[in-house]
Formats: sequence, structure tokens, C-alpha cells
Amino acid sequence: TLEVQRLALEHDMALRDASAFNVQFRGKEPIFIDHLSFGRNQPGRPWLAYRQFCQHFLGPLALICMRDSRVLGLLRAQIDGIPIEMASKLLPLRSWLNFGLLIHLHLHAQAQRSAKSISAPAKRTISKHQQFALIDSLKGVVQGLRYPVSKSVWNNYYQETNYTEHAMTQKSDLVRSFLQRVHPSLVWDLGANTGRFSLIAEQYGAQVVAFDFDHDSIELGYKQASGPDTLALVMDLTNPSPALGWNFAERSSLAQRGRADLAFALALVHHLAIANNIPLELIAENFARYANWLIIEFVPKADSQVQRLLSTREDVFEEYNPAGFERAFSSFFIIKEKQKIDNSERVIYLMQAKQ
Repeated sequence: TLEVQRLALEHDMALRDASAFNVQFRGKEPIFIDHLSFGRNQPGRPWLAYRQFCQHFLGPLALICMRDSRVLGLLRAQIDGIPIEMASKLLPLRSWLNFGLLIHLHLHAQAQRSAKSISAPAKRTISKHQQFALIDSLKGVVQGLRYPVSKSVWNNYYQETNYTEHAMTQKSDLVRSFLQRVHPSLVWDLGANTGRFSLIAEQYGAQVVAFDFDHDSIELGYKQASGPDTLALVMDLTNPSPALGWNFAERSSLAQRGRADLAFALALVHHLAIANNIPLELIAENFARYANWLIIEFVPKADSQVQRLLSTREDVFEEYNPAGFERAFSSFFIIKEKQKIDNSERVIYLMQAKQ
């Protein structure tokens, strides 16, 4: 957005909006889509989108890096970005020592509070040179922010999983064979972790959207595992993005953004069914809404990962067994093939959604 604003100024134009929604992605490539945001630059006039840039980009990024990645959930309630005053209050004291954050967030918030108490604020003027300096300042602050990826349970999953090397190789080979059979152009990797299988799908020519609820896993996947055609998104499938905005039409829900040719649900169902108490039938119905084909893994109760989930709760999941799983999914899918993983009780299925 800052690069677009700089280019516009060089041609005596300026962005009137700096919404994060003006930038969409094709894989990792950012694309500016809102051409109606451009207007003629008025000499001496401050950048009209400066406040919105701070709300949509600088404030959220600073909060992610200095507080907690989960603050992004605030953007559901604040569709026009996190208010500058809110961001200033939520940031830690050490952020006041960052000169860029001090100027663009903390003092900006104070200026907003002062402006509210003045009935007729003085008009400010800013030269074109100062506008370029503002862009450089904002860019420097953003580039100086560093997100501290922690060693969470999920971004270390492949190092701690109970798969043997042979079993993981067999699982990967099965996924490859199913991809060759279906030839999907769009794959949704549900519960992607760091994107190991997203990358396999991309190698077979698919565009991939990789979803995971763990921000650190998505961050690592974006930087290390995913290829140029994989879009990595933080998404909690038990609480997916709803339709937002005026008349529920400004932003589409996750279900409205489908449907994919194929979805992965690898080592995911036990988390939904046991950790989140979602019946298998509802999980199957939900997946059928997302994709035409499904590559899904069933992890039985004997598996150590499921035993870990059951260790702190009563086992009331009578239908959570291979027969119950197949019965629930057969209501919405045709089971085309299944294969047990060697040295494991886990089973990989290829399913096609019923029309």
C-alpha cells in the first residue's frame, strides 16, 4: 500500500483509502484491487488515508509483534481496522521507546483526542516532500517490526508426531496418488499446520489455501514450507469468518468463498470431534459444503494423539470409531478408497461429495 501511494504521488495522484481489504492475494503475490481509491493529489493537503493506514496496517502489526497474534480477532468487530486510540492503549510501555510507533500511534492517538475537544481544528498543510518522508517513515516502522515465532505445540507438530519416517512417507505418497487421480485446480488444506501437504498439492499444479488456527504455524508455513501459489490464512474452523459489514454483504463468509475442488482434512477430525465436541455428522456436512473431493485421515482412539485429548476428560464419544466415522461421512460423501497407514491405526480416505 505504501509503495502504491509513493508511485501515485510521483504522478500527482494519491490514495484516498488505505484499507487492508484493498490488497488481495494470488498465492503469495499481493495485488492492489481498488482502482477507485486513486484521486488527484491536492497540493498542501495531508494524506487522507494516513489514519486508515495506521488502523488497518500499522496498529494491528505492532500489536501482533508486541502483544499477541490473537488481537487480529478484534478486526471482526472493527471492520475499519483497530482504532488508533485502542491500539495505543493495548500496546506495552516499551512501544513508547520506538520512535515510529510513538509518532504514528501514540502521539497520533493523543492528537485525535485533542481534535475531539476542539470545535474548529486548524487546517494543516504538508509539502510533497513531506508526504514522501511520511511514506518512508511508515515503511521504516513496518519493516522494523519482527514477529517472535514461538515453539508452539502445533508449529513443532511434525517433530513430535508419532509417525515413523516410513509411515509419513507412505502418507505423503497416498496424498500424491489421490491428487493424481482427482487433478484439482483449487485445494483447501484444512488444519494445514506448517503446510507440508499444501506444498505437495501445489507441486501437482493446484492453487492452495492453507488454513490453521495457530498463527505461529501459519507464519512458519508462509516463510518456510509453502510455495508461491499457496495462500496461508489463520482460520479457526470451529469459529470461521462470518459475513461482515452492511447487510452482511461487505465481506463474505468462509462458506461463501468456496467451493474448492478438493480439501485436505489430515489429522484434523479428532480435534474437531473430541477437543471441540462436534458430532461427526456435522463435521461431514461442513466439509461437504467446502469441497467436491476430500482427502481425510481418521485417527482412532488408540492413537497417542487422541489419548492425549482424552486424558483430561471423560470419554463420551461412543460413535468415534471407524464404523461410526464411515457411517457419518457416507451420508454426504461416497468413499472411493481407503488405505491404512503402516505401523499405525490411522486410515487415509479419498471421498467424493454427493451431489
